[in-house]
Amino acid sequence: MANRSSVNKLPGEIKSWLDKSLMEGNFSGYELLEAALKERGFQIGKSSIHRYGSKLERRLATVRAATESARIIAEGAADEKDDRSAAVIAMVQSDIFEAMLSFQEAEEEQDQGARLKLLAQAAKGIADVTRASVTQKKFANEIRKQTIEDAVTEVKKKAHDGTFQFDPEAVEYIAGALYGLKI
Repeated sequence: MANRSSVNKLPGEIKSWLDKSLMEGNFSGYELLEAALKERGFQIGKSSIHRYGSKLERRLATVRAATESARIIAEGAADEKDDRSAAVIAMVQSDIFEAMLSFQEAEEEQDQGARLKLLAQAAKGIADVTRASVTQKKFANEIRKQTIEDAVTEVKKKAHDGTFQFDPEAVEYIAGALYGLKI
């Protein structure tokens, strides 16, 4: 089993301080951070801090990119069918999948208690995303059904007023046969 990162062994408040310092220092100044940690009683080299900082910076960049993508999607257009939610759900599902792969690759670095806790959190997240996906698909189907019903009603009206050369009963039959609608 590989050794756990010395940064990950830090107490929560010190690790939070380090995270904040890395972000505020634009992921530089590793020698200063090494000295500051030493003053706090922790012997962690600048290389270890750099490795940890690089991972943190990549994670933050991923979050920023996802946030920017969601913003662009949101600004893109009206979203009557809730396609935007479908896109966001797909992005989250993709990120959860990537996180699970990373988790499996890094499992030797974590104690079993932490691993179990992360798995429980991931399972809850997956359940939440799955519920959101089902709800979104149900909503999209309702919108699709309403759109079809509106179109059939319009065609039926035009058949009644003579605009189209259709028998209104034929329109009802076609709507029922193709879409299971009773209009």
